[in-house]
Amino acid sequence: MDPLRTVVVDDEQLARDELCFLLGQIDGVDVVAQAANGVEALRVVDEHGPDLVLLDVQMPGITGFEVARRLLRAGVESQLVFVTAYDQHAIEAFEVNAVDYLLKPVESERLGTAVDRVRRRISVDRAAARPAAGADLDRLLQRLVEREDHREQLALKVGDRFLLVQTDEVVYASVEDDVITVVTNSLSGTSNYRTLDELQAGLDPAVFWRVHRSHLVNINKIKEIVPWFSRNYILKMKDGKGSEIPVSRSQTRRLREYLRL
Repeated sequence: MDPLRTVVVDDEQLARDELCFLLGQIDGVDVVAQAANGVEALRVVDEHGPDLVLLDVQMPGITGFEVARRLLRAGVESQLVFVTAYDQHAIEAFEVNAVDYLLKPVESERLGTAVDRVRRRISVDRAAARPAAGADLDRLLQRLVEREDHREQLALKVGDRFLLVQTDEVVYASVEDDVITVVTNSLSGTSNYRTLDELQAGLDPAVFWRVHRSHLVNINKIKEIVPWFSRNYILKMKDGKGSEIPVSRSQTRRLREYLRL
C-alpha cells in the first residue's frame, strides 16, 4: 500500500505538531509538508500534490473555507478533512461522505477513522467518484459558510438587564409596533434588531422560518399544528405559555410540503 501523502494546515504551530505526532502513529501516513496559513497551504498543495489535506477551518486571512474553494476550482484531487472548533452537534449535522471532520482537540482514534475513510475514497475509481465528491463538497462548504455567518447567541433585554441566549433556545420572535420580542422556553425579552428581516438574516434559514410577516419561528419548537379556516394553520409553540402563531397563506404551502401534511 502506497503511503498516504499528507499536508497539515493550521495557523498554530502546536496544533500542527500535535497532528503530525498523531499521524506518525498511523501506519502508511507520510506528512510531506505543513502550512501555517491559507496562502502557504495553496502553495504546498500545488507543489506536493498530496493525497490528503488536513485543513483548519478558522485561520486569519484566507480561511480554510476559501482554501477549499480554490482547490476545488483548480481541480485538485486531494481529499480534504476539516479540523474545526465547532461543537459536536454542528459536526454531526454537516456529516457527509465526501469529506470528514475532526473536532479540536483531535483524538487519535477519530483521526484514524478519518484516515481510513480517505483511503477508502481513494481506492474508488476517481474518474467516477470526483464529480459526486466535488458536488458534495460544494454543498458542504456553502452550509459551513452559512453557519459561520449565523449567530450562536442573541442579546435580549429583560427588564433592566441584557441576557445572552443560545439561538437554538429561541422558540419564536414577533414584531409589534416596531418592537421585536424574542421568546425562549424560560424567558421573553426584546431585541435591538430593527426588523425581523435583520434578525432572521443572522439565523439558520433551515431552522427559523418566517411563517407570517409578524412572526419568525423555530421549526424545532413547534408543539402542535392546528388546522384553521381557509386551509391555513395555527402553530402551538413549545414555550411555557403554549403561544399560538398564525401561518400566512403564502407560507402554508411550504409548511405542508415540509411536514407532508
